[in-house]
Amino acid sequence: QLLESGGGLVEPGGSLRLSCSAPGLDHFRRCPVTWYRQTAGKEREWVSTMSSDYRGTYADSVKGRFSITIGEAKDTQYLQMNSLKPEDTGMYLCKATGGSWQGAPCPEGWGQGTQVTVSS
Repeated sequence: QLLESGGGLVEPGGSLRLSCSAPGLDHFRRCPVTWYRQTAGKEREWVSTMSSDYRGTYADSVKGRFSITIGEAKDTQYLQMNSLKPEDTGMYLCKATGGSWQGAPCPEGWGQGTQVTVSS
């Protein structure tokens, strides 16, 4: 089970950092993770993927503003979101897509989601 946090209400132009954690899995920050966002009445939208070779790919709508990062916490990845726009509003979900890192298996599964609202 993945745990997400970091959502909230922010003004346009602001920043948020979302967290996606696999508690106790000390290589999770090296595992492939994909971020999606869901808005009421719309299909789930792909936002970003960190691949197993640490390459980040991003939807055109967020390119240059969002980035997947890692920090000191070995069991966590982050989605850094800058220059937020009202159209970035939605429920953000992280998905671990399996695979492995240096022979250690990576998990599969979804986070519970965290709500991001960009509004003045």
